[in-house]
Amino acid sequence: MPLSCKLGAERSITLTSDNQIRTSRKARVSGKLGGWLIRILGMTLRREVIGNISELNARDQPIIHVMWHNQILAAPYLWRKMYPRRECVVLTSASKDGVVLASAVKVFKLGAVHGSSSRRGAAAIVALRRASKNGKDLVFTPDGPRGPRYQLQPGVIKIAQTTGLPMVAMRIDYLSCWTLKTWDRFRIPKPFSKVRITLEEPITVPRQLHDEEFEKERLRLEKCLLQDITDCEEKYGSDH
Repeated sequence: MPLSCKLGAERSITLTSDNQIRTSRKARVSGKLGGWLIRILGMTLRREVIGNISELNARDQPIIHVMWHNQILAAPYLWRKMYPRRECVVLTSASKDGVVLASAVKVFKLGAVHGSSSRRGAAAIVALRRASKNGKDLVFTPDGPRGPRYQLQPGVIKIAQTTGLPMVAMRIDYLSCWTLKTWDRFRIPKPFSKVRITLEEPITVPRQLHDEEFEKERLRLEKCLLQDITDCEEKYGSDH
């Protein structure tokens, strides 16, 4: 979460051919299977949402949701529960892993744009702007796909500038989970555990910013995403 320019909620958006982004039937099947496993796991989780979800649901304007890469596993299921009628596209890497993720989120009727700051970045920006003009929310993991962990890359701020859309920092805290030995310490919630989702107030950035102002906005969003992260890790340990 094929080449499509309609950006339908149920479609994956690619910027080039399947061969050019090294997709394969195996990756798509793996992603679809992963999506259904996420759905089954999500059905066992107990959810607590902190933030004005009613106000966000009532917005006519698209929203840019931002979360850390290691929190995304249950995010498609949680998104669909919190936003049953909102449509969105997810920015994924232009790689086999990105194809797997795109297929997984498609299970939840979410779309995807393949691209990154290093590969197909300009084309990804065009596709994301087109998606937002069609009323779709955008979802970013600003420290992905390779890190450094918890360091917000500037791409999401640039998208917010060019689209004029508000950004919402979304923190997903798995109160009981397994932590993988990956660059981001990826987290897998344990079945029947509790998940706390915190939605911060929307942040809107001006279209024109000097370098110092741009960095200030980047740090402001990064700070929102980092709230309680250190305390959480100290409290629960590396493997919760």
